[in-house]
Amino acid sequence: QVHLVESGGGLVQAGGSLRLSCAASGRTFSNFGMGWFRQAPGKEREFVAHIRWNGEWTYYRDSVKGRFFASRDNARNTVYLQINSLRPEDTADYYCAMEATPFTDFNDWYYYKSTSYSDWGQGTQVTVSS
Repeated sequence: QVHLVESGGGLVQAGGSLRLSCAASGRTFSNFGMGWFRQAPGKEREFVAHIRWNGEWTYYRDSVKGRFFASRDNARNTVYLQINSLRPEDTADYYCAMEATPFTDFNDWYYYKSTSYSDWGQGTQVTVSS
C-alpha cells in the first residue's frame, strides 16, 4: 500500500516559479525512482520528469529542460519538482508517481512511460497566467 500526496501548486504569472512536493508513505521510498507527469484539460497525461531511485540521474521532457528540476530527499520520503520560468503552456494538473520496480537502471525511454509506474498521487494544480 502506497500513498502519495502532492502539494505546492498554485496560480502564478508567466515567468514565475513554484516548488512542487510529493510525500510518500507505505513503501521503502529510497528503493524506487519517482516520476512527474502532468495533464492539461482535454489532453493526455504526459511525462514531465523522472529522478532515479538513487538520485544519480534525472530526465525531462524537451519543453521543460533547463526550467524544471527534480530532486529527492530520502530521509523525508519526499520528491520535489522545482518549476521555473513558467509559461501558460505549463498549466496542468501535476502528478507524482512511484515506479513499479525497485532499483531500476534502464534506458531513458523507460521512464517516459506511464506504465512504468504503479502508484499515483491525486495531483496538484498549476495555473500560469499570461
